[in-house]
Amino acid sequence: MLQLVESGGDSVQAGGSLRLSCEATEYIPAPNCMAWFRQTPGEEREGVASNYFRVGLTYYSDSVKGRFTFSQDNTQNAKYLQMNSLKPEDTAMYYCAASVACRGDWRVASIWDYWGQGTQVTVSS
Repeated sequence: MLQLVESGGDSVQAGGSLRLSCEATEYIPAPNCMAWFRQTPGEEREGVASNYFRVGLTYYSDSVKGRFTFSQDNTQNAKYLQMNSLKPEDTAMYYCAASVACRGDWRVASIWDYWGQGTQVTVSS
């Protein structure tokens, strides 16, 4: 069973940076794509970024494009979301997600098979 664990959430001031980490503790089955989502109370989960390993494609939502960067370590066991120029509207619980089939619109939460427990990001003005 694939297990995902996020870390790196914190409270920062607007304009600051954070790096979130997502580590998969097991690889059975091995994911072929991963994504970062965020959610605020009463709202649906919003896709922030996704990465498709086999084809080397990365996608970002318009709200974070140019400020957030999806990356991974050399072993590909951990994925990162580097968040720069943070804004108060980036405040949310951030989740990483993984899928084996990687079918459908990456921004739709229901296509992702595995989820972490979330890490809180709070940006103050």
